[in-house]
Amino acid sequence: MSKTTHAFAAPDLSALAKNLKRELEARVDLPGHVELLNMLTRAVGYRNYQHFKASRAAEDRLANPPVVEAEPAVDFRRVELTARCFAGTDSLVRWPGKLNQQQLALWVLWSFLPAGQEMPEKAVNEVLMRHNGFGDHVLIRRELVNMGLLSRTRDCRLYRRVEKRPPPEARELIRWVGNRQSSRN
Repeated sequence: MSKTTHAFAAPDLSALAKNLKRELEARVDLPGHVELLNMLTRAVGYRNYQHFKASRAAEDRLANPPVVEAEPAVDFRRVELTARCFAGTDSLVRWPGKLNQQQLALWVLWSFLPAGQEMPEKAVNEVLMRHNGFGDHVLIRRELVNMGLLSRTRDCRLYRRVEKRPPPEARELIRWVGNRQSSRN
């Protein structure tokens, strides 16, 4: 097991020596390794050695923030192929044959469900039927639940949209479908 080294600095060496002397004189026996570490760190203002280590670790994390990874590029070809299933409308006119296109299409249908409210099954069906041109809203509802975009109670009477950040392709398709619909109005 590798050993982590921790740099130790005392702003006032005289105060450090006085604190150590006072703590050592108050003891009957010699301190152990951990007790000595606690004495040293208390002498410079920490509660104990664990407090010292936690403070140093936090200081390192603040000095070196994690690198935020760039978002993956949008696969516009995948968006285009899935957009064909909407045929320029806000209704899914045919169920895509490929799983990755089905998932993108489900994100669009997810976006039509109201956020932050429970809905009875009938209300969910109405929204899905309004945006379903191929006549199988039950398939869509079931797949939204399977994909984790829609939750339901055990008795399947109440549904709630699960709030998630759509992947880049889904956001682009949602934007595309929304733009098509707004340009028609």
